Amino acid sequence: MAATHRTATAAASAAVDVIEAFLHSGGLRTLGVATGSSPGPVYREMARRQLDLSEVTLFALDEYIGLPDGHEESYRTVVEREVAHPLRVPPTRVHLPDGAEPAAYDELIAANGGIDLQILGVGRNGHIGFNEPGSSFDSLTRVVDLDESTREANARFFGSLAEVPHRSVTQGIRTILNARRIVVVASGVDKAAAVAAAIDGPRTEAMPASVLRDHADVTWFLDEGAASQLRPPARDGGDA
Repeated sequence: MAATHRTATAAASAAVDVIEAFLHSGGLRTLGVATGSSPGPVYREMARRQLDLSEVTLFALDEYIGLPDGHEESYRTVVEREVAHPLRVPPTRVHLPDGAEPAAYDELIAANGGIDLQILGVGRNGHIGFNEPGSSFDSLTRVVDLDESTREANARFFGSLAEVPHRSVTQGIRTILNARRIVVVASGVDKAAAVAAAIDGPRTEAMPASVLRDHADVTWFLDEGAASQLRPPARDGGDA
């Protein structure tokens, strides 16, 4: 299902409504967290509502390879700054994949009972996590090379394109699909083509996000820009 909202802030608030209800129901023990521009408003809204995730275990979606410890754009730093600290998650409950032992991450997720809810963004080329176009729908956590388009999109977080790593370790597509619930957040007209291809286009490994239609419980939260190329029926369910 795709729900369209007038602004990215409204879309994020609607996504947090779902997350908060799941938390209060007692069903949220493990949370998969994406980074990047799209999920940011979700975490800020969770913090504004003072949600307490102190008993929830976090599993980051991916991590760059090659950044020094403590780098402000390493996803460990970002997750700790934007998610764990404001939402009271203790450091012992924050996990990221390790490029030296990627398979161990899938084992750790399984040992914690799997991921109850996965928060996702979607890249301009349709990537989810760092599963770039052409990634196998059966892939597990692994080391990958980043597409040049992904590096260019992420250069705004760094001083220059040259500073953006070329490789990362990411949850695989099969790992992502194993989550019990998935919330996808996308905003801006620059995501519209990818969103439309993922929701309305063919299911193909050339568009990784298209696999999300295989999942039994996935909801897209979109602003008007991101939803602007969807066929009208797919745009139902949000605010006016």
